[in-house]
Amino acid sequence: EEEREEFLPHKSEGQKQNAFTDAEGKTSFGMSVFNLSNAIMGSGILGLAYAMSNTGIILFTVLLTCIAVLSSYSIHLLLKSAGVVGIRAYEQLGYRAFGHPGKVAAACIITIHNIGTMSSYLFIVKSELPLVIQAFLGLSSKSGQWYLQGDYLIIIVSIVFILPLAVMRHLGYLGYTSGFSLSCMMFFLISVREPLVPSGVAVNRSLTRKHGAAYTIPILAFAFVCHPEVLPIYTELREPTRRRMQNVANISIVAMFVMYFLTAVFGYLTFYATVEAELLHTYIQVDPLDTVILCVRLAVLMAVTLTVPVVLFPIRRAVQQLLCPEKPFHWARHIGIAVCFLFLVNLLVIYVPNIRDIFGLIGATSAPSLIFILPGIFYLRIVPNDKEPMNSRPKIQAACFAALGFLFMVMSLTFIFIDWASGESHNRGGH
Repeated sequence: EEEREEFLPHKSEGQKQNAFTDAEGKTSFGMSVFNLSNAIMGSGILGLAYAMSNTGIILFTVLLTCIAVLSSYSIHLLLKSAGVVGIRAYEQLGYRAFGHPGKVAAACIITIHNIGTMSSYLFIVKSELPLVIQAFLGLSSKSGQWYLQGDYLIIIVSIVFILPLAVMRHLGYLGYTSGFSLSCMMFFLISVREPLVPSGVAVNRSLTRKHGAAYTIPILAFAFVCHPEVLPIYTELREPTRRRMQNVANISIVAMFVMYFLTAVFGYLTFYATVEAELLHTYIQVDPLDTVILCVRLAVLMAVTLTVPVVLFPIRRAVQQLLCPEKPFHWARHIGIAVCFLFLVNLLVIYVPNIRDIFGLIGATSAPSLIFILPGIFYLRIVPNDKEPMNSRPKIQAACFAALGFLFMVMSLTFIFIDWASGESHNRGGH
């Protein structure tokens, strides 16, 4: 009731009113947890063992914990700002804070980030699916058939599997596929926990790398970014309150923290400094025809494929908020936006050579914007000063939070550009 009085101070007594004016959700708490967990847990999980090889277990644990806590806090800022505005849309928060330029900036950042996210998912499909088919057929080396060409396969996967899910009208419908996707990644975690490396195979036991630390924090930040999906999921949540949605976010973050940590530890303790930017590719170098490794690769492929439609929803919403916010739902526009962005992502995946480049750049630019900068400055601008003055503790925390994001972005980009300039980024064992 306190929340509702804060959001709608002029409501009439005895009449139950929704705190928001955008929509009335019908998705259950559990399905919302599935969808948000699936949005968090994407291809970033495959880069965490590589990040641990750059830092060691102790520093990695500290960094992972900090990013998880900060992600939860930033969601708190978003939810409180959305409560003041009365509409659960990232772009509308930008409009309320800075007018039309803020709306455009929020929509562009969400679009760029989620395009990078979908690209990283389809990059895994491009690199892994031909090897899985090759293993099924019992081939020791690639032949020239089209069904072993990753570029053709991602187009087929996009049309046959991703597009039908991406054109569903409501995000809540994807709760079942999100639950299945999480089950696939649980199988991946259980399998990585077991010794997948056959006995007798030599592994470099050097504890940490000499290079690659520039990608550690961006990879960690990329792994916890779910903020473009938070408000759409909040929109479709049944009986929405800020506390209820915060609980959805906290449960999802804690669950993914445990899965991330265990996956990184088991992958790191198997390969140490020889682990590659994409963990599955490291296992393939050991024995690509091993049955357990083959099943794990299939599970990861299904998981990342089913995550793409969840990530596409915020992009479509951002475009609609930017170009046609007042127009009613129309199937042609709904489907057309999905087709256009899937086409663009397929082009990127075909021509981008290294998945670490995607993780690093997206993690260093859009990730700090979505986790730190935008939630902080939206909170400062949207929450009225008569309720929280600028010198109040919540406003000071939000300002420091946004400043931390700027610092993180500048440092990460600097380290990555130095790494690229030295030529190390493309001379080492990326794939």
